[in-house]
Amino acid sequence: MFARPWLLLLLLLPLLHLVWVWRRRGRRVALPFDQGLGGSGWPLRAVLGFGESLPALLLAVAVLVLALPQELAAPKQKRALTNIQFCVDISGSMTAQFGKGTRYDASMRAINEFLDYRSGDAFGLTFFGNSYLHWVPLTSDPSAFRCSIPFMRPENRIPGFGGTEIGKAVMACREELINRSEGDRMIILVTDGWSSDLGGGNDMEIAKKLRRDDITLFAINIQDMDARGEIVNLARASGGEVFNPGDTKALEGVFKSIDEMSKAELEQTTAELVDWFWPFALAGLCVLGVLGLMQLGLRYTPW
Repeated sequence: MFARPWLLLLLLLPLLHLVWVWRRRGRRVALPFDQGLGGSGWPLRAVLGFGESLPALLLAVAVLVLALPQELAAPKQKRALTNIQFCVDISGSMTAQFGKGTRYDASMRAINEFLDYRSGDAFGLTFFGNSYLHWVPLTSDPSAFRCSIPFMRPENRIPGFGGTEIGKAVMACREELINRSEGDRMIILVTDGWSSDLGGGNDMEIAKKLRRDDITLFAINIQDMDARGEIVNLARASGGEVFNPGDTKALEGVFKSIDEMSKAELEQTTAELVDWFWPFALAGLCVLGVLGLMQLGLRYTPW
């Protein structure tokens, strides 16, 4: 099929040229040869006619290319998008030792590694304490994460971030995710504390809202003791899970486990029309090459 089928009417031009080449009758010139035999000369006439037909064939190929030939491409698989909002605790307790650095350092290192094997997803980053700050908006470019590590370190003692209010931060991340109409939604909560705003059944209320909005929450409890029941309820009631890594190696394994539990799906796309120039371009090159060879010495002359 062609994107510009009306241009195919121009094929009449090379067709008329071919009719003229093969049906014309030019003046005949008699050359006397002693003891010469007469003949029709049709083989030579056919070769000459073929050579004179090549420009018309070349013009026909050009018209076909200008008409934009197309074909249906094979359906492809497209990676389904997952919107992942990281919610990272930067309260004072995140300065505690964890491995060779602090809890904050280990968390951000593991997050950066997680980005490498979730290529194609959209990532957002929220820091929280008593307040919250959406530091990186949802984006498929993870370079902003790697640049953010020094600025919001717990050691900087940023006003309003000394305590821990998980419920407020999770609801803020929910607002970021529900604005995304495309793809799955996930919150990865990294904290080492307990939050009073999850008490009194508020943990289950937040989880119900996350579940209703198709948001799955995974909680990483980066401290020596197991996570409190409210955090467990918040994660599991939303369809996620709670992890309690005891060291940096286990923390890296947590993110791999999350990747396995929320594998990106592949979507089948419909077949699309794509340009189909190569057979016409190849034919044109062949015609042009033969025409060049014939122009070197085999051409029509009237004598």
